Amino acid sequence: MAESDPRSTEGDPWAAEVAAHKRAMPMQRLIGNGLDYADVVELYALADSGVPWADAGARLGDEIAASADESLAQGHRITARSNYLRASACYRTGQVPLPDSDPRKKPMYHKLIEFYGAAGKLSDPPVEHVEIPYRGGNLCGWLLRPAADEPPPVVILMGGFDGWREEYHVGATYLLARGVAVFLVDGPGQGESRILQGLHLDSEVPAAFSAMIDHLCADDRLADRVGIWGNSMGGFLAALVASTDSRIAACAVNGGTVRPAEILDHFKRFVTKVQALLGIDDPDEATAVMNTFVLTDETLSTLTCPLHVMHGTPDQIFLIENARALFDGAASQDKTFSEFPDGDHCIYNHSHDKHTRLGDWFADRLGAEGEHR
Repeated sequence: MAESDPRSTEGDPWAAEVAAHKRAMPMQRLIGNGLDYADVVELYALADSGVPWADAGARLGDEIAASADESLAQGHRITARSNYLRASACYRTGQVPLPDSDPRKKPMYHKLIEFYGAAGKLSDPPVEHVEIPYRGGNLCGWLLRPAADEPPPVVILMGGFDGWREEYHVGATYLLARGVAVFLVDGPGQGESRILQGLHLDSEVPAAFSAMIDHLCADDRLADRVGIWGNSMGGFLAALVASTDSRIAACAVNGGTVRPAEILDHFKRFVTKVQALLGIDDPDEATAVMNTFVLTDETLSTLTCPLHVMHGTPDQIFLIENARALFDGAASQDKTFSEFPDGDHCIYNHSHDKHTRLGDWFADRLGAEGEHR
């Protein structure tokens, strides 16, 4: 295991950068979303010793993937699968700080997809990589299905500004265990759909999710009951889609808001993430465009499906009053508000509780035939 340099690093220009990465990706977030405790400790130690964050993630990912290859060669498929997932998570975590222009970004993205796909091939049923044509590119996702006799309902599951689909694999396993299929997806401006397909977020984003729903409803292996679960800025998107497409039968918003641009009120330098999401070079223009994404009272009046809003009281990324405004404004008759008094952004610090609550809630609302009952 790597060890931190015992010398003081306070004067080194990279030390503040490492500290910022740790704040953005604290241990509870990384463990709750797929990294092993030992992997997080080693990633932090490598970064503290001066290894660039992305390079540290890639180094760990390669070591773990080699172990997965060895396990697979020995016929230990379960171990191989778990280690491919760990390797993918290391690459995913490593690439987060890199701008799209960094020459390491795309190769790392290919690697995280490769390792996640390798794990998916060892699942039963196998995980499928899905590409849905949209605006000259493809909306990219993973379809995970439970072993079931009847076509299961399905939940579209996505992240936000920089925490994308594979980060929510752990949450997907809770749905699978309850008889619900999952479409882990990168929408416009996110993950593979942006990095490798060139698609960015704009005002027409509901059409992108309607294309996903078209694809899922056309799959005879799935029931026609579709839910949507968005995390962070993805919570805004989930509510927007549920407001504009009546085929959404249940909507969960975790760590969301009625106005994603509020993050720029608190963290001005986050504008670089917004620029990448929108594909806009000018920061002032990107800020202005981001401010047009608002869930108005009129929009929320058409959100009528069952709704579950989950939020941490002290969340400083998206303030709880803006999550409450989303909840109060929705026209849904079946509404649940789960507030965690000590919850961090997206409730990373109560991972199991978060996932069991939402897993059971979706299974009940979508009529899953699972053993959870």
